[in-house]
Amino acid sequence: MKNRIQHTFESLQAKGQKALIPYIMAGDPSLNITESLVLTLAEGGADFIELGIPFSDPIADGPVIQQAAERALQAGTTLKKVFSTVRSLRRKTQIPLIFMAYYNTVLNMGLEKFCAAAVLAGVDGLIVPDLPPEESDTLYHASGAAGGPVVIFLLAPTSTLQRRKKVSKRSHGFIYYVSLTGITGAQITDFTQVKKNVQAIQKISKKPVAVGFGISTPQQAQNVAQFADGVIIGSALVHTIAENHRDPVFLTTIKTRIQNLKSALS
Repeated sequence: MKNRIQHTFESLQAKGQKALIPYIMAGDPSLNITESLVLTLAEGGADFIELGIPFSDPIADGPVIQQAAERALQAGTTLKKVFSTVRSLRRKTQIPLIFMAYYNTVLNMGLEKFCAAAVLAGVDGLIVPDLPPEESDTLYHASGAAGGPVVIFLLAPTSTLQRRKKVSKRSHGFIYYVSLTGITGAQITDFTQVKKNVQAIQKISKKPVAVGFGISTPQQAQNVAQFADGVIIGSALVHTIAENHRDPVFLTTIKTRIQNLKSALS
């Protein structure tokens, strides 16, 4: 059975459009604001939303997202509370929601229990940045047994052909291409190489490829959308949230930013 991720990509592809995938940290600065942000992002034109699950040692993330995770944890955010927030959101929106969680968070809850809770809450996808596909059998099978969420794997500029083939086979929903060898918050300096690597993945896979890391402006998003199926915006948006969440027109600022990014993909 197709889930919301697959349906959305098929709908976008039928219209010749590319996916805008913003990332926010759940619980930063609070889960109530996270819920408002998800609805605002959806209204602004986001096609999917990644929800970061705060973790004390986010090794793939740069300072902006590390600090967001710290703020979320200090605010009392827990995995159980994030699931509750998603259940609340599902009464208001059907936009595909994807968790980005470090493996220790999932393992601590229990793989089967986590996947069952995710399906019950309405989580569509799961990205685990510190879980290589070669070590993912247990989670992969737990997800399949629970009927989701689909597990989305990452590829990097250094990924071998063998790794690309494995991820192409195992990743569901889409393939997450990490545009640079580094942490979130760095900037893409060579779009030509990113294009070359994405096209190499597309030659061996029919699954959508979304590009993340290093994209912050409408122009950069537009550059990537010329060859990728989706564009992921993370650190730049998290920074905007941190700087503006006390402003009375904060949600309007976020909505306008998403509208500008979406327009750049058209």
